Amino acid sequence: MNVRINRILEETISEGPGKRFCIWFQGCSLHCPDCANRELWDFEGGKEYVIEEILEKIERHATMVEGITLLGGEPFEQAQAVERIVSMSRKCGLSVIIFSGYLYEELVKLDSLYIKKILQQTDILIDGRYEKEKHDLSRPWVGSVNQKYVFLTERYKNFSLDENKIEIRICRDGKIKINGMTDIDEIKMWF
Repeated sequence: MNVRINRILEETISEGPGKRFCIWFQGCSLHCPDCANRELWDFEGGKEYVIEEILEKIERHATMVEGITLLGGEPFEQAQAVERIVSMSRKCGLSVIIFSGYLYEELVKLDSLYIKKILQQTDILIDGRYEKEKHDLSRPWVGSVNQKYVFLTERYKNFSLDENKIEIRICRDGKIKINGMTDIDEIKMWF
């Protein structure tokens, strides 16, 4: 089985509680207006991996991270591959956070065994389409007020949702990469 991925960040502290292994899936049919990740819409973009490559990467990092975070694009549009990733991550003792433009209620209504298995093993689902007119960065990891945290297990029920975090990485080639959620105008003031 193959999976199409845009980006993998093996260790980050800005995409959920603790240090996390993050995967940005390639492809999204929702096309939220003013989406911050438009480059992830194309189902032919990114890079195609054999699923075992991804599973091996996660397994190698399992002792260095608290969990995995799956973002997109839209992870549920590659549900069979996501289910394999989530199941293996759970076997390694990792927590699971998934970002989706679909509402939890929409996902539950779909007649998909893969989606049901994913949700059964997910700690936090962050759901809802980005809505520009409801833009808000006062809560971590989300971009608009309508997006909600769905706690599917007890693991993070008492986690404090009080701040956004960003990471700034300076690459060997001189490129600067920023990961996380923040007001871009604040970053511009730094430079």
